[in-house]
Amino acid sequence: MERYSVGGMSCAACSARVEKAVSAVDGVGECSVNLLTGTMTVEGSASVEAVIDAVTNAGYSARLSNGSAEEQLSEDNGKKELKRLIPSCIILFFLMYISMWYKILGISLPDFLASPLNNGIVQLLLSLSVMIINNKFFVNGLKGALSLSPNMDTLVAMGSGVSFLYSVYVLFTYTAKGINAHLYFESAAMIVTLITVGKMLEAVSKGKTTNAIKALMELAPDTACIEENGEEKIIPSSELKGGDIFIIRPGESIPADGVILEGTASVNESSVTGESMPVDKGVGDEVISATINTSGYIKCRATRVGDATTLSEIIRIVSDAAASKAPIARLADKVAGVFVPAVIIIAFFTASIWLLNGAQFSYALERAISVLVISCPCALGLATPVAIMVAGGKGASNGIMYKTAAAIELLGSVDLVALDKTGTVTEGEPSVTDVVTSDEIEENELLSFAYGLENKSEHPIARAVTKYAREKNIQAKEITDFVSLTGNGIKGKFENKDIYIGSLSFISTITEIPGRFINMCAELFEQGKTAILVVIDNSVSGVIAVADTVKPESAQAVRQLRKMGITVVMLTGDNEKTANAVGKAVGVDKVVAGILPSGKESAVKKLSSICKTAMVGDGINDAPALTSADVGIAIGAGTDIAIDAADVVLMKSDLLDVAAAIRLSRATLKNIKQNLFWAFFYNIICIPLAAGAYVSLFNWEMSPMVAAAAMSVSSICVVTNALRLNFIKLYDPSADKTRTDTKKVDLSVLDFKEEKRMTVNMTIEGMMCAHCQAAVKKALEAVDGVTEANVSFETGTAQVTLSKETDKALLKAAVEQKDYKVINIE
Repeated sequence: MERYSVGGMSCAACSARVEKAVSAVDGVGECSVNLLTGTMTVEGSASVEAVIDAVTNAGYSARLSNGSAEEQLSEDNGKKELKRLIPSCIILFFLMYISMWYKILGISLPDFLASPLNNGIVQLLLSLSVMIINNKFFVNGLKGALSLSPNMDTLVAMGSGVSFLYSVYVLFTYTAKGINAHLYFESAAMIVTLITVGKMLEAVSKGKTTNAIKALMELAPDTACIEENGEEKIIPSSELKGGDIFIIRPGESIPADGVILEGTASVNESSVTGESMPVDKGVGDEVISATINTSGYIKCRATRVGDATTLSEIIRIVSDAAASKAPIARLADKVAGVFVPAVIIIAFFTASIWLLNGAQFSYALERAISVLVISCPCALGLATPVAIMVAGGKGASNGIMYKTAAAIELLGSVDLVALDKTGTVTEGEPSVTDVVTSDEIEENELLSFAYGLENKSEHPIARAVTKYAREKNIQAKEITDFVSLTGNGIKGKFENKDIYIGSLSFISTITEIPGRFINMCAELFEQGKTAILVVIDNSVSGVIAVADTVKPESAQAVRQLRKMGITVVMLTGDNEKTANAVGKAVGVDKVVAGILPSGKESAVKKLSSICKTAMVGDGINDAPALTSADVGIAIGAGTDIAIDAADVVLMKSDLLDVAAAIRLSRATLKNIKQNLFWAFFYNIICIPLAAGAYVSLFNWEMSPMVAAAAMSVSSICVVTNALRLNFIKLYDPSADKTRTDTKKVDLSVLDFKEEKRMTVNMTIEGMMCAHCQAAVKKALEAVDGVTEANVSFETGTAQVTLSKETDKALLKAAVEQKDYKVINIE
C-alpha cells in the first residue's frame, strides 16, 4: 500500500474526483482519499508515476508521502487564511463604508466619492483587490471547471465572479451614463472574505481534532543521555540506535523503547496506556518511549528507536485509521461526486425561472448567486473523517487503538462479544486460592515448608506458591537435597525429614491420603482449581489450591457489556469444570469449553454468520478467531501475532476497555450520523431558501453575503460537533443502553462438540482374581463422572467411560486407595 499527499482539495467533490480518477488507473485495486488529512492510500500494482499523473490530470497535485506522523498531522491552524483575511477585512471595511454604510450612518462622503461613477470605480478597485488577495478560490475553481471536475472553489468563484462582472457591466453601461443602478462589488468581496473566515475557523477546528496525537508526539524528548565508553553524552533522540545504552533520571521522558539494565524506577505510562497509576520497573522490565520516569535512576538498552517505537506505532495506527474510510461515508461520497454540477444547474434554473416570472435581471442573478454560494459540499466531506480522527485520538489517549475507520463503525454495532478465557478474562497465570491444613500444623507453618521447597522450582505453580508466601511475609524453611520429579512434583529435606509436594496421584504413591483430603481435592477440581498436597515426614499436612484467577475487572466489564444489550460468550480450550466456574464468576451468557483453536475459529464464524461479532483474545491460538470475527480485539499484553490479527488493540490488558471501546465507537457512529444529517439537511433547506422558494409563502429571501456566511458556518458546525467526542466519559456506564437494532442472538449454534475422547484406558498392576476386579470396578464407578468401568484382572486393564471431564488423578487415586498400582492411564 502506498500513501500520497494530495494538494488542492477543498471539498468533498475534490476528494471524490481524485478517488474516481485514481481508481480508473490500471492496476489500482483500491483507493481511499481523506479530505481532512489531505492524504490518499492506494493498493495495487499501479506505478507511482501513473497514480500521480491521474491526480494531476484531475486538476490536483500529488506526491509520494513518507507516511510520517509529522507529515500527516501537520496543520497550519488557519495561518494561511489569516494572512489573507487581515488585509481583506481592512479593504472590505472601506468598501462597505463607501457602498452602503455611509448611508446607514448618515455620514457624507468626500466630494471625490460623491460622484456615482467615481464611487463605483473605487468600489471596483477595492473589490478587485480583495479578490486578488483571495485568488486561491478563482485559480482552483477555474482548474476544476477546466478539468470538468467543479468543486467548492468553483461555486465560490462563480458566485463572487458573476457579482463582480455584472457590477462592472452595470457601472460602465448605466452608471457612467448617469442611470442609477445597484452595484454588487461589496457582495463579490464579502463572499470571498466570509468564506475565508469560515475556512480559517474550519482549519482551527480541524487542527483540534488531532490535538490528542500531537500531545503524544510532544511527549517524546528532543534529546537523550547515552553512555558511551563509560561517559555520559547528550545526543538528539533521533540519533539513538538499537543497542545504545541510555540513562533516565527522575522527571525525564524516555526517548525510546528499551530494557532496564540497572536500577529501579516508577514510570508514568498514562500517555501511552491510559493507566493512571505509575508502574514500578526493575532490571529486565521493558520501558516505553514517551513515558515519564517519576522516581528512580535507570540505565536501559534501546530495543526500538525512531519510527519503530511504541509511540510511533500508536501514531501510525491512529493516522492510518483516519486515512481509511468508514462504510457509512459511501453515501456522502456518491452525493459529493455529483453535488457541484447539480448546484450549478440549480442556480441556472433558479435565475431562469425568476426571469420567466417577470423578475428583474439583478434580482434573478442575486438568487442564483446565493444558490451557488450557500451550497456546501465541505460539510459532506468532513462529516465522517473529522469524527474518525477525534475518536482515534480519544481512544489512543486511553490506550484504545482502532486500526481502521471501519473497525470504529463495526464495533459500535456489535451484537455479541466472544471472550477468550486465559489471559483475557483471567490473569493468565496461577495464584493460590485455598490453603487447607491438617490438625497438626498451622497454615503459616505449612506455607513456610511449601515456600522453602517451591522456591527452588521454576514451575508456574511453584511461582504462585512463593508469590503467595511472600505476600504473607512467610519465612521459608531451609530445604536441602532438592529434587524435581518431572510430571509428579518435588521433594527435599528439612532436618532429616522428607518433604514432598505433588499431585493427588503422585502423593498417593508416597503415603496414604486421608479421606478428607481426597474429598477436598475432588471439591477443588469441581471449582476448576488444581490441588497439590504437602507431605511432611510421610504425613499429609495440607492441601494448597491454585487456579488462574479471574481479573478483578472482568465481572464488571461483562455486566457493562450486557447492560448495552450485548450477548457475551466465553470460548476456551480449558476443561468444562474450570471454564464453567470462571463463566459463572463473571456472568457470561454461555461457555464453550474444551475446544481447539480451530474450534474457536469455527465458533466465531458461526456467530458472525448470524450477528455482528467481536472476538477478544490475547494469545497466538486466538489469531484465527480474531481474523474470523467482524471485529478482532487484541489485549495489549498479548503476542505480536494477536495484535497484527486484530482490528482494535487494547494497550492496558483491561476488559473494561472493551466496553469503553464500544462506548466510544457508538458515540462516534452517532456523531457521524448527526454530521451527515446536518450536511444533507443544511443543503436541502438552504438551497431552496437561497433560490427564493419561500418568498411567496413566508417572504423569506437571502442575500449572497448572508449565504456566504451560512456556508462558512455549516462546515464549522460539523467539525465542532465532532470535537464533542473529546468530552465522552469512556468509563462511565450510566448512559449505556441497548441499541434499538440489537439482535437477539440464538446461542444454540454453539451447541456443538468437538470430537474428544470420553473414555480412559488404565493399566493396573496387582489384580489377582475376580474379587480384585470387582473391587477396582466399584472404586472407579464411585468416582463422580464415571458412567461405567469395564475391568479385567486377566489383562490387567480397565476401560472407563466418562459422562463429563474428570481428573485422571481422581481415577488413579480411587484405584490405589484399594492397594492396586496404576501403571499407565490415558
